[in-house]
Amino acid sequence: MFRRTKSETDTTVPAEPQGKPGGKGRPTPTRKEAEAARKAALRKPRNRKEASAYRREKVRTERAKMQDAMRTGDDRYLPAADKGPVRRFARDYVDARYSVMEFALPVLLVVSLVGVVFSAQFPWLAGIVNLLFLVMIVLIALDWFLLSAGLRKAVTMKFPKESTKGLGFYAVRRTMQMRRWRLPKPMVKRGEKPS
Repeated sequence: MFRRTKSETDTTVPAEPQGKPGGKGRPTPTRKEAEAARKAALRKPRNRKEASAYRREKVRTERAKMQDAMRTGDDRYLPAADKGPVRRFARDYVDARYSVMEFALPVLLVVSLVGVVFSAQFPWLAGIVNLLFLVMIVLIALDWFLLSAGLRKAVTMKFPKESTKGLGFYAVRRTMQMRRWRLPKPMVKRGEKPS
């Protein structure tokens, strides 16, 4: 008697709401939904098992955000040692240049391997290996000094009010890693000016 016909139900279905161009793209939650979400976030775990599961899940999500930030350079989720515009500038400064320290480990590994393998057959090779080690150490020290001094000068020009404490060691530590294994990932190409 009071049933609707099929044609009436089809016509009364509202169309999908169109969001405003500057809108958030989703409807505002009702008060009941917002309170339930807030209470769920504040709810304490009932036992140790739930607490450890909650803690593990929280650590896992934070670690995933941090790893993603290491790939993309998102400053919000980077570790405290890598956060801030000064640290980003230091990373870009290091990544934009070639460095002796970057290639020191592979070169020293090859030189020491050659010295160990062939020193019995060629006794004079030990002197050359020692000389190469000494030359590499001097080049690394010179590169370290030039990198620290250049970075400190560039940072004081770009960020005059920021402290440069610990920045040289941060840059040197990054330089010691090969470019493809650096984290956060390099955002500039070699030879490019850091922004």
